[in-house]
Amino acid sequence: MSGSADRSHRRILVTGADTFWGGRVAQAFEADDEVEVLVALGATEPSVPLDKTDFVKVSDPTYSALNRIVSAVGVDTIVHTGLMVDSTLGPSNRLQDVNVIGTLNLLAAAGAPGSTVKTLVVKSSGLVYGATSRDPYAFTETMTRSAPARTAVERSLLDAEALVRDFAQDNPGVNVTVLRFANVLGADLNTPMSRNLSRSLCPSLFGYDPLLQFAEQGDVVRALVHATRRAEAGTFNVGGPGRLPLSEVASICGTRIVPLPPWQVGLYAGPLGRLGVFDLPPELVPLLRYGRGMDTRAFCETGFEYRYSSVEAVHAFARAIRLRKGVGRPGDQFTY
Repeated sequence: MSGSADRSHRRILVTGADTFWGGRVAQAFEADDEVEVLVALGATEPSVPLDKTDFVKVSDPTYSALNRIVSAVGVDTIVHTGLMVDSTLGPSNRLQDVNVIGTLNLLAAAGAPGSTVKTLVVKSSGLVYGATSRDPYAFTETMTRSAPARTAVERSLLDAEALVRDFAQDNPGVNVTVLRFANVLGADLNTPMSRNLSRSLCPSLFGYDPLLQFAEQGDVVRALVHATRRAEAGTFNVGGPGRLPLSEVASICGTRIVPLPPWQVGLYAGPLGRLGVFDLPPELVPLLRYGRGMDTRAFCETGFEYRYSSVEAVHAFARAIRLRKGVGRPGDQFTY
């Protein structure tokens, strides 16, 4: 079932309201007159002010109480923005709790007998494709990764997506959409990539200048809202058109590339991260070696239009860096 969801008087539940994505997506739905009820879940207070949203604080990252909330509210749409894609935000067991167990409980609530859920949108990541020397120029949604996942965050995302696929097969009456996003840049985001590009020195691996693809933060929120409204079933890559080499990205952002030894990266990545010199989590290292490209034509065919290409996203981020440095304060940034 695709594009057939009744958009009038929708009852939407958004997970991860305490993250940048969940808060901004809920904020966007507040402006939609066709949304009758809007509920948002988060472990802490919402990341942005929410005026029309019923916020529910849930301390359990596995969403064990979600079934009761979905049933009580009569939720017909779930937007799952809470998947963790940055391993620096917590230990590997937290990745398992949030990405796998949390998704499992969410799907159990959505598929429970008598459930009113008809649309499910899941925010995932291009990390599921990995990054190796054997990769295609651009991954399409039907392609699989070229090598087994070696990092905890990639394994947890693959497990979460597998659960979602099984749910979609077992529940044909629910429109299930998975969006795999490219690396995101934005004025308000605080990620390993954005931190590296904001410093005066940016790490690279000696002998490598990978091609990178980016999504701008506003396009990410718009994509999630678009997918919810369209209810197009399937998996879609989302990222700004085009790619550019890391050296060009660094030049635009006004930082200088520092080539690091490409072997035994794990031996020095941890100490450098703890000292605040560079951010090199395990899932970022392959990207700095091989890059990653995703074919995003399928999502554009649903009617979505990007406001930023990859290079435009980098330029917008660079302008935000210069503004923060000119003002002399770091500004408000969110992790995700």
